[in-house]
Amino acid sequence: MNFIPSTLHSVLTGLLWFTSFLLILYGLYYFVIALFSVRRLYSVNTRAPENKFAILIAARNEAEVIEHLIRSLKLQDYPKELYEIFVIPNNCTDKTKEIAEIAGASILTCPIKTKSKGEVLSFAVDTFLNSTNGSERFDAFCIFDADNLVHPNFLREMNHLLCSGAHAAQGRRESKNPTDTIISSCYTIYYNSLNRLYNHSRSALGLSSVVNGTGFMFSTTAIRNLGGWQTGTLTEDLEFSALCALNGIRIHWSPNAVVYDEQPLTFVQSWHQRKRWSSGMQQCLRKYWQPLLRSAVKRRNLHCLDILLMFLATHVQVVGFLSFVLTLLLSALNISYSLFPQTDLAFRLFLSFDTSYFAASATAVAALMLERKSLSKHLWGILFTWLFLTSWIPINLLCLFHKSEDWKPIDHVKGVSLKEVLSIQSD
Repeated sequence: MNFIPSTLHSVLTGLLWFTSFLLILYGLYYFVIALFSVRRLYSVNTRAPENKFAILIAARNEAEVIEHLIRSLKLQDYPKELYEIFVIPNNCTDKTKEIAEIAGASILTCPIKTKSKGEVLSFAVDTFLNSTNGSERFDAFCIFDADNLVHPNFLREMNHLLCSGAHAAQGRRESKNPTDTIISSCYTIYYNSLNRLYNHSRSALGLSSVVNGTGFMFSTTAIRNLGGWQTGTLTEDLEFSALCALNGIRIHWSPNAVVYDEQPLTFVQSWHQRKRWSSGMQQCLRKYWQPLLRSAVKRRNLHCLDILLMFLATHVQVVGFLSFVLTLLLSALNISYSLFPQTDLAFRLFLSFDTSYFAASATAVAALMLERKSLSKHLWGILFTWLFLTSWIPINLLCLFHKSEDWKPIDHVKGVSLKEVLSIQSD
């Protein structure tokens, strides 16, 4: 029996078919690009060290981990006179500053109360650009989070790219606690997917990679052309990627420049972090959709189109979920709509879960295999990847209606050395 008037029925089914078509196109775009994750990348010509780097580390109550990061940076296979480490303590109530100084870092004292990492970077970068000879001292900047550990080859790899003409690059982000909990394992799989299926694939196609928070580099020339560090959203990394795309700066992918990052251990920590990511991405969409679309259409700028589609991800997931719910509702009311119109409601639920779970798990396995990671070590992460990704739906829904401007810090407690992490990675 049909409980909905025929006109409304036609409108709803037409809308569902239209949104389904757009969702399929969106998914196909990412699927086709991901196929290039198997293509080998062109090797960058090796060059002798010549560029001087300023390493910037924004630190908020990071006394447990900051020393290990600085020690790993001191072990860089790069001339010591060609890089300097700067820590910018902000809103600290512990001994981050004192520990960083003892470990050998220079301190940049931020005179203003900052609310985000972007504000800290804006202060630090502007300090160099506006000083008498600050911008002349360094050829490029590298950004790290205080909980990171950095592979000895990082600066050497970035030097190769700079000498080859690159002005921005993202390194490969790995986990320093990959299997501590199911949540950290899910994050590890997420970043391996981002490394291989997103950044590697785009690099193979000549597209721009995306900056993902830490372990990235930009030249002094590039940041000066951008007018300094100009981000104002909660996701300064994605906003910087958009600014690079709009200004014709390609972000290169440097898979051999590795940074090890501490992942959240609990679902609550993960919820707060991903809520910030979702809010920040929606901020970026509201702020940049018009210039990105204009550049994509008028200048045929594929980098801008790619960034715009990424910013749409939170909305696409919500639309997909609402379309699924409406489909089930119409099915419950005995209105035929779906790609399988004769199937009953229970079977549709089972089929939808089965298909999405298999797709999420298969993607996780593919990313880990391509990155040559152990499947057995990440078994729990693989099994829970679907739930991890699905939990983004309520986060995105919440952020659509509750626009958070707060940056909730995540405690970092994994104070391990680079040697310990490298031994874990090699097991």
